[in-house]
Amino acid sequence: MITRLIDYFGEALRALKDNRTRTLLSILGIMIGIAAVIAVSTISKGGNHLIFRELETFGLKSVWVYRHYNEKDPNRRTRRGSGIENKDLLLLQSCCEGIDAFSPVVRPDDTLIIQTHNRYSNATIKGVNAVFSEIANDKLSHGRFLQSGDISLRRAAAVIGPTVAKDIFGSSNPVGNKFRIGLKKYTVVGVLKEKSRDFLSSIGSAGGQDANNRILIPYTTLQKHNGDKKINFLRIRVLSLAVAETAARQVASTLKRAHKKQFDYTHETMAKYITTTNRILNGVEMIGIVAASISLLVGGMGIMNIMGTSVLERTKEIGLRKAMGAREKDILWQFLIEAIFIALIGGTAGLILGGALSVVLAHLTGFPLTPSINIILLAIIVSIITGILSGYLPARRAAKLHPVDALRHE
Repeated sequence: MITRLIDYFGEALRALKDNRTRTLLSILGIMIGIAAVIAVSTISKGGNHLIFRELETFGLKSVWVYRHYNEKDPNRRTRRGSGIENKDLLLLQSCCEGIDAFSPVVRPDDTLIIQTHNRYSNATIKGVNAVFSEIANDKLSHGRFLQSGDISLRRAAAVIGPTVAKDIFGSSNPVGNKFRIGLKKYTVVGVLKEKSRDFLSSIGSAGGQDANNRILIPYTTLQKHNGDKKINFLRIRVLSLAVAETAARQVASTLKRAHKKQFDYTHETMAKYITTTNRILNGVEMIGIVAASISLLVGGMGIMNIMGTSVLERTKEIGLRKAMGAREKDILWQFLIEAIFIALIGGTAGLILGGALSVVLAHLTGFPLTPSINIILLAIIVSIITGILSGYLPARRAAKLHPVDALRHE
């Protein structure tokens, strides 16, 4: 059996060598198809990495809960206030099992000028607590985050973004230096690392504020400036993405009960953005692979064409071999192996070309565009199946030829 297979392979290689041009064109069709599938899949994987890297800058387990102002009844008097106050923070410590950490977020009621000497900034100001940076997945380039003492003592401490640091302090290290927010002086205790949200900003997705152009100060300090204990919204980190929606609803329900249903509340979760992103990326990848697979179909038709032509050209040879005792399965295997050879060679060349394209794109974009093992294995399997399917009909036709009719063929 092994000897016979070796003979089949030898005969197939000789036949392909005798038809170099047609063989090369068929290999080229398969090669382009496989390379296209590899490239599309790799680019999709790189895009997935890029988007999720930017989503991580928000904290993947983040939840936002805030008052819902969309009152539909024009005759109903809208109550003033944000619907969240300091006393509500005590409720969150025991209301929901899915909560890991939370922070109030307070915004200034008026427009505050941010400056030092003759330099100004238009940064977003937020009053937060000591765990906000953990929830928001913030990192430091210099200094420290806000601490519990800063919150309890209402210190004039500030953690600033890199854009703010550049705007009001230039190239010097701002930590320990002072600047003004309105009429009050604040001391810079930390500088945040830069966050990239270029892609999400370009499509108007999650967020909407420049993560690098913000100032974080103790929420108690900002409340003192505002003259009340109002909290604009809550930023929460949940234990897992699976409980994000449930925890958010529980918080909203708890707040509604605490305020005797005077306010309505709504929420957003990163889990929702992640689900939407996955759905879009998977859809785009599938469309790309289907489009690239058309090249594989064309390559398969090329193999079928060359094998059909080969059968016609070698009809007398087939008749002579059958007259000398060759069985139908011997003829079938010979032509089938020829088709599989073409598909495998084209598939291997396509893998090399697709891999090379991935390396070039990774170098140009800086993204980790590495083809996955699953896609490589799939490409090899698809090559073999393409060879079998496209080569079977011509091979079966050759195997069914009658020796006498084949020998008479002109």
